[in-house]
Amino acid sequence: MACRRAFCYDCRPSLKPDFLVIFDLHCHSTTSDGVLSPAALVARAHEQGVDVLSLTDHDDTRGLAEAIRAARELGLRLVPGVEISVTWSGHTVHVVGLNVDPDHAGLQSGLHANRAGRAERARRMAEALAGIGIQGALEGAYAFAVNKDLIGRTHFARFLVEEGHVKDVKTVFKKYLVKGKPGYVSHEWVGMTEAVDWIHAAGGQAVLAHPGRYNLGREKLRLLLTEFRAAGGEAIEVVTGSHTAEQVPVFAGLAEEFGFYASSGSDFHAPGEGGRELGRLMPLPGNCRPLWQTW
Repeated sequence: MACRRAFCYDCRPSLKPDFLVIFDLHCHSTTSDGVLSPAALVARAHEQGVDVLSLTDHDDTRGLAEAIRAARELGLRLVPGVEISVTWSGHTVHVVGLNVDPDHAGLQSGLHANRAGRAERARRMAEALAGIGIQGALEGAYAFAVNKDLIGRTHFARFLVEEGHVKDVKTVFKKYLVKGKPGYVSHEWVGMTEAVDWIHAAGGQAVLAHPGRYNLGREKLRLLLTEFRAAGGEAIEVVTGSHTAEQVPVFAGLAEEFGFYASSGSDFHAPGEGGRELGRLMPLPGNCRPLWQTW
């Protein structure tokens, strides 16, 4: 049977041709909900053969200075990035900013505002889980969060796995932490246009992260792409850790139709978590215009 995963370990050659440059433009460190420090993340990416890496922590760029230093020592190109949580039409979606100036005052002001509601959301999530008999979730989630300002659903997921409520993080989200499930709490993030404006003001390019993950119907997905384009978005992730191999040509076609560049990123958070690994990605389909060609 053909492999269905867009990021399969076994489908990647152990030795890459000299001409093949490996881009991984979406991953996370302990600055948000990853488990590796920025320097350790860069070292792992280098070990996995990644040539160009972007650290894209949620709503925070404070890990970039460490990552840039580590990348310089290893000869790996580090693209400064961030992943911004956005509320669109009642859904939470994510917009990645690539090649941003992490010190830009407007970007930092916006990210600070977006982080401000996370503690309250975490408290409400813990109350929701307590309502179904799961106690101690708030303290348990915070124990996994190195950066206490960036408490998020993944930290709750790791707590629930540790406590034995589910077998893995992926199952936690399906059973507890997505819309309609008992641990889900809605939250109002920044709007789409404002997030894209922050990225552009900081000199970056805006990429819609993992569009296949939002479980939108065909018409609503097309509306999201239309409005992202109208807001000034430049690219969508075609190859990403949460897209199956069958989804990749679908989103390649949508990128072509809507005039988007294509990006590629593992969305790596932790070794062995979610079946994702840095740099273990399919190549972009031939009809794509890679975003990095504009660099």
